[in-house]
This record gives sequence, structure tokens and C-alpha cells, in this order.
Amino acid sequence: MKIVGVIPARYESTRFPGKPLADICGKPMIWWVYNQVKNVRELSEIFVATDDIRIKNECDKYGVSVLMTRNNHPNHISRVQEVSDKIKADIYVCINGDEPLIDVDSIVKVILAASTERNFFTGAYRVLTNPAETIDIGNIKIVTNASGKALYLSRQPIPAPKNSLFFEYKKYVGIECFTKESLDFFVNTSMGVLENVEDIDHLRFLENNKELKFVEVSSESISVDTKKDLEKVREIIKGQYEKY
Repeated sequence: MKIVGVIPARYESTRFPGKPLADICGKPMIWWVYNQVKNVRELSEIFVATDDIRIKNECDKYGVSVLMTRNNHPNHISRVQEVSDKIKADIYVCINGDEPLIDVDSIVKVILAASTERNFFTGAYRVLTNPAETIDIGNIKIVTNASGKALYLSRQPIPAPKNSLFFEYKKYVGIECFTKESLDFFVNTSMGVLENVEDIDHLRFLENNKELKFVEVSSESISVDTKKDLEKVREIIKGQYEKY
């Protein structure tokens, strides 16, 4: 089975332009993500997928495999689909390019679930323990049934704790396993009402009765969406270096 890792990286982020090249202890953020993902033995190949020559040049400088993609992709899933048109594989593993602390064991766990169960889509979640994270609309919350099948995704805390407080909220983690079928379905299907309202790409699948499977991981990875997030990640990585 051929499993390809894809790290989407665009320069023109609305909240943080140029963040794949943000310096973390002397290396660009995309380098840190790539070098974490390189430790996943299950991956046959790994590519950074970008539309910006500045990111490509940095990848070339550090020996990071990179593919140039179109500059008109509306989201990361569309960019991964373009990669699937160029590189044949059984599973495409998308890892967020803004998570330099991404946990290798978590990636492996999602890959194993995707490859053994042959799901249309397999993603990851972790249990939220911080109330601030729970109410942050930047964190996508997931409700699943007992087998991990997604019932809904929202930026709001769901479900509402009216009758009981004994519930663990689940947060989407940026590790996704797609089949070629699921990627092609996504780009050939129009955005639905819920996807448009919530601004969550994966709702396109749910609105069209496609099954999304999620597995729990223990990753405490931080998505770098702001410069404050970047400072937090810098301190963590710097602290890790100082231990040795």
C-alpha cells in the first residue's frame, strides 16, 4: 500500500501572512513540520504542497521535497486533491503545515485506522481540557457516535450541556487521511449551506451523507494561527533543546 504525506503550505494566510516561513529557533516553521513527519515510517513519500516560490525556495534550501500547486485553491483539501492528480497513492495523509509540534504517534494511529478500515475519510481528535479552548471558535469541535463516526462538526461547543455536565468535548486535530475517491468527491461537489455557515470544509462530506471516521489521539499540538501562538511554540521548542 502506498501512503503519501502532504503538507499544504500557502503564503497568503489571512491572519498570519508568510507563517510557513516564520522563524522557529533558526529554521522556518515548515522545516519543523516536515522533519516531524519524516519520522513516520508508514509514509512512502512526503511533499510540501505550495503555490508560492518563496516557500519552494526555502524547501529547496533545506532539502524538503516540494510540489508546486495552483494559486487558486479555496482550501487545503482542494490543494491535496491536485497532489493526488500528480502522485498516485492509496491514501493521502494531510498534515497541517502550521503544527510544528505535531505528534508522530498520533499520525501513525490515524494512518493505521485508515489503512485497516479502508475508510472514505479518517481524521483525528483530542479531548479538550481547557475551557478557553472549548469556547474558542478557532477550534473545531466534533461530535461522534460510539464507533467514532462524525455526527457533526461545529465551531461552537457541542452538544449543549443542558441535562448533564458529564461530557468530554472533542477538538479536531490536523491529521487527515483521504482516499483518491474522497478528494475527487470534494472538489466535484458544491459547498453546502452548513459548510458555508460554519466555514468547516468537512461539512461538505456530511451534508452529502459521506461517512467521516475520527480516532482519538493524545497530541497536544498547537496550531500556529497568530504571532502569540508562534511565541508559545518557540518557547516549547527552545525548552526541548535546553533539556539536552
